[in-house]
Formats: sequence, structure tokens, C-alpha cells
Amino acid sequence: MAMYGYVRISTRKQSIERQIRNIRAAYPEATIIEEVYTGTSLNRKEWNKLQNKLKGGDTVVFDSVSRMSRTADEGVEAYFELYGRGISLIFLKEPTINTAVYAEALQNRTLTISQDSSTSEGRLIQSIISALNDYQRELAAAQIRIAFDQAEKEVEDLHQRTREGIQTARAHGKQIGAVPGKKLTTKKSVEAKAVILKHSRDFGGGLDDGELMKLAGLARNTYYKYKRELKEESAEE
Repeated sequence: MAMYGYVRISTRKQSIERQIRNIRAAYPEATIIEEVYTGTSLNRKEWNKLQNKLKGGDTVVFDSVSRMSRTADEGVEAYFELYGRGISLIFLKEPTINTAVYAEALQNRTLTISQDSSTSEGRLIQSIISALNDYQRELAAAQIRIAFDQAEKEVEDLHQRTREGIQTARAHGKQIGAVPGKKLTTKKSVEAKAVILKHSRDFGGGLDDGELMKLAGLARNTYYKYKRELKEESAEE
């Protein structure tokens, strides 16, 4: 039985160390799976790989429910899918929805009374007990849903505060983001353009676009953006 600690951040500018530290403090034996991802969907590379190799009896530890998912519907679906496979889920900040707690709640709340189902009275009592057990299961599941709903609300509130902050800043005359029509110059862009100018066949060099992308370590879109800007600058001279 393996134990994993899954940690996730939204952007590379954020620090993932706090989550790792919290998980290792509680479960030092956990293998840490790190994910840098922007967005709320569960379609994440490392998470998908982890789900595929999980086996019954394995455990996944999260610093909080928001690290598993900030979208309530997908989070709840994944929770019960993993629980059904026999995977234990632990949430350090929301221990009341750990799968062990959920399983114990179901066991403690389940009523079992032996009745003779051959009589109308016995069948009635059994149907009442079955309905009560269904209600208890739904009640336990609702607590899990509430936790994921709260995580989704938190990210929505954060986005709203960000939008309001931008609106306030603009109302006070502050420039947010790049100035329209003005090229953003960074150390990376300067160094990359120098490599393109020196080696591109379009500027007298000997390398084609594919070779240059590898040499400069640039993504396709970024490479062609820099190359277009260089041509525009040459035309202006």
C-alpha cells in the first residue's frame, strides 16, 4: 500500500514548499507529487498519472480540499470515484471529510434490524430502515459536497476581489498590464532576439526555424513573435 502527497500551485510564481512541508510533517513517508497548473479543472498531467497508478489500499494526502479541486462538481465526482476504488483520501485542513471519517459515519449510522420479510409488517419496517439508511448516506455525502462548494466559492471570491482591485486601480489612473501598442522588453527577449539575429537564415545566419527554437529554448509562438518583431524593427530602420 503506497502513500502519496499531492501538492499543486496555480502558477510558477507561487511557492509549493508550504504544502510539501505540511504533508511531510504529518506523513513523512509520503511520496510527494508536484503539479504546477493554472485553472480549476481536474484535467492535470501529474494528477491524471497518479490516478492511473493508484491501487486499492493506497492513500493520497492533500494539504487542503482546494488542492484536489476547486470545482465542486468535479471534486465530488473524483472523491467518490476514488473512494469506490478503495483509495483513502486525507485532507489536512478538512479532516472531517477524510474517507476514513466518511466510511465510519456510514457504518455508525446504518441501521440493521432483523425482520421477517414475508409479512407486510416486516416489509414495511425494512423499507423504512432502507429509507433511513439512504438518508444517512446522503447526509454524509452532503458534508463532503459542502467542503468542495466552499473551496470553489473561495476561488470565485478571489477572482472577484482581483477584478475589483484592478477596477479601483484604473479609476485612480494606474496602468494595469502592458501599455497597448508598446512592446514588452525583458532580459529573456533581448537575449533570445540576439540569438535569432545571429543564427537565423532570415538574417544571414545558417540555422532554420526548428533548429533555432531548440537553440534559444523558445516555444513556437514566442519564437515567431520575436522574429516578427525583429523584422518590424529592421523595416523601421
